[in-house]
Amino acid sequence: MRGLATVAGRLPARLALAVGRRLGDLTALVLPRRRRVTLANLALAFPELTPAEHRRLAREAWRHLGMTVMELARLLVRPLESTLQELTFEGLAHLHGAMKTDGCALMLTAHLGNWEYLSAAARLTGYPLSIVVRPLDSPVLDAVAERMRRKTGVELIPKRGALRPVLEALRRGRLVGVLLDQNTARHEGAFVPFFGHTASTSRSLAVLAVRTGAPVVPIFIAREAPGRHRVVVEPPLPRPAVNGREQAVVELTARCNQAIEAAIRRTPEQWLWSHDRWRTRPPTGGTV
Repeated sequence: MRGLATVAGRLPARLALAVGRRLGDLTALVLPRRRRVTLANLALAFPELTPAEHRRLAREAWRHLGMTVMELARLLVRPLESTLQELTFEGLAHLHGAMKTDGCALMLTAHLGNWEYLSAAARLTGYPLSIVVRPLDSPVLDAVAERMRRKTGVELIPKRGALRPVLEALRRGRLVGVLLDQNTARHEGAFVPFFGHTASTSRSLAVLAVRTGAPVVPIFIAREAPGRHRVVVEPPLPRPAVNGREQAVVELTARCNQAIEAAIRRTPEQWLWSHDRWRTRPPTGGTV
């Protein structure tokens, strides 16, 4: 990774991304199981597309992942200001309004675009950011990811035992970012729609929002061109209208999935389709 970062940092953005696309092709080739998961997910999400269109979209998604790796390698060795210059904001007034009204916010996002750049983007909002993270399976890659995130100045909160640190971060008037687009264990999730199929989705963000009253503000990033990324801040999600804490949590979790799905549909080639999103099924063995 250090060698890749050194090389990538010296390449012009356009050339680095070209290398990244080839890296994505190679990664798909050597990970046949993930390649099959990618195609199965695309068939579930876009049944109206042909198998050839699924394959094309899968190829673009793998190439996007390779480009993301190259961009993150460049982030490790280049001045942070160089990365910040690649970002433009849309809808920042939504965040300003939420912070003015509530003094803190839960930031909903997903593994879409170069999602790690959102840590750097927080520097441009004027508000301190804490992010809830799950350690990567590889200790080496986890150390690299932590180094990269700390370079952007964010506060890292481990997912295990996150409740108290998150509540404290909100009390201190911070933004708290949560990636909510991955499969979760049955006992931790709510089964709510995602691309027309029930998906086990973490209840954590909705539980925090219902408990604290903090607004949930969706934020997503998309690559627009070599060296150009657009960060889109959306209006806070409507607060649950139902009575009862459990019903409110399920309703808000469903709205989170709706926001994520809408963002993915705008740039479907930039989502992490290789993740087995629909792996956990309802206790009754419900169908997808």
